[in-house]
Amino acid sequence: MVCLHGFTDSWRTWELVLPALEREHEVLAPTLAGHAGGPAIDGRINHHVLVQGVERAMDEAGFETADIVGNSLGGYVALQLASRGRARTVVALAPAGGWAEHDQSFNDTLDHFVMMHDLVKHAAPQADTIVATAEGRRRATQYITTNFEHIPPPLLAHQIRAAASCSAALPLIEFARRAGYGLDAEKVTCPVRIVWGTVDKLLPLPRAAARYREWLPHADWVELDGIGHCPQLDVPVETAQLILGFASG
Repeated sequence: MVCLHGFTDSWRTWELVLPALEREHEVLAPTLAGHAGGPAIDGRINHHVLVQGVERAMDEAGFETADIVGNSLGGYVALQLASRGRARTVVALAPAGGWAEHDQSFNDTLDHFVMMHDLVKHAAPQADTIVATAEGRRRATQYITTNFEHIPPPLLAHQIRAAASCSAALPLIEFARRAGYGLDAEKVTCPVRIVWGTVDKLLPLPRAAARYREWLPHADWVELDGIGHCPQLDVPVETAQLILGFASG
């Protein structure tokens, strides 16, 4: 199984579900290229640079194919992997790139990430202090979860620092503005489950999912009532069950 984190996030976003997943699967959780701790992006950014980086990690691990799980940008990359024949199944948690073709609201999301990237760079030196209080943890998670009390403070501090250290954040945002998102959906032939929180603040339903309804009409859709953008953090037990209940085994 391969688990792919979201934009400016870290592989550690999967920590709360990994114990359950690892009981049934050999799990690879790579860091996306250009993200904190991941490989650098060499050359110009294109539609394939992130998926090719994951393919290299899969090749090094000896994974010709795998059950792929992804959140946000990682969900989009998971579907790209499926279109390239590398996925046995895909569970995409609020995958990016699903805005309707002429819907320009994706720029609002990109604007948000520009603002947040600047904020987390200033916050990173105080990350441990920020997450030491319940109010700080609520502020740190306000855009990604509705439930936060169970998330360990060291994990949240790590995510703040990882977001601040995402060297490819601004170049990836500018590329997305110019080129948008595309998917060879007709080549996605494996089973796909799409999971979306009904109160996702970053990629809100139904707008951010519109194109996936068109691209993947046979996908299994699960809506999590009252849950935010990162179900693996928000409701890890339920999310692990949704993954394991769909993966090929």
